[in-house]
Amino acid sequence: MTFTAILSGIFEGFGVTASVTLYGMLYAVPFALVFGILQYFTSGWRRTLVTSVIEFWRSTPILVLMFVFYYTLPGMGITLSGITVGAMTLGLHIGAYGSQSVRAALQALDRGQVEAGFALGLRRHQILRLIELPQAFAAMTPTFVNQFIQLVKGTALVSLITLSDMTHRAMEINQVTFNPAGIYSALLMAYFIICYPATIFGRWLEKRTVPQGRGNREL
Repeated sequence: MTFTAILSGIFEGFGVTASVTLYGMLYAVPFALVFGILQYFTSGWRRTLVTSVIEFWRSTPILVLMFVFYYTLPGMGITLSGITVGAMTLGLHIGAYGSQSVRAALQALDRGQVEAGFALGLRRHQILRLIELPQAFAAMTPTFVNQFIQLVKGTALVSLITLSDMTHRAMEINQVTFNPAGIYSALLMAYFIICYPATIFGRWLEKRTVPQGRGNREL
């Protein structure tokens, strides 16, 4: 098979890769926002509880989580589809890291703005919604683009729970052609084709939204 034919065969799994990525973002973004804000607001045992949930998803290997949810839960009478398991585990793992960006963005704001909000008669939730979050979102956005890229790359793991994504397609092609060097080089190129434009977009977005000197250096 030619390199182009291999690449074309690998992209037959793009639909699954895209589905897991998009569904994963539906888990990641709400998780990051809710738990980042909760960690910012709470204190004492409540903050400890919130932090424990975040650290569970940050500290547990994604592949082990996939195996637990996909292979162990059916024995308890709970069956989840492969796409659900892949999107949920990847999304919550990425969301746990994203929550720290949300918290840090809120903590970096001038505390005088909160006091000014109270002086205007605003309630705490109104200050968060009207004053803090609009400013924090500017700092969060490039980070979320970076998390999206990490999520795309992480979808390669779903091939191990039988989903026919791009990595799984590469493995199937390799079993027929026995050309691992060419096939996995093509797979590497396929992920680069997907992720590099998102990286460029993230850098452009960073220049437009983040004040100079506070950019996300991970992009």
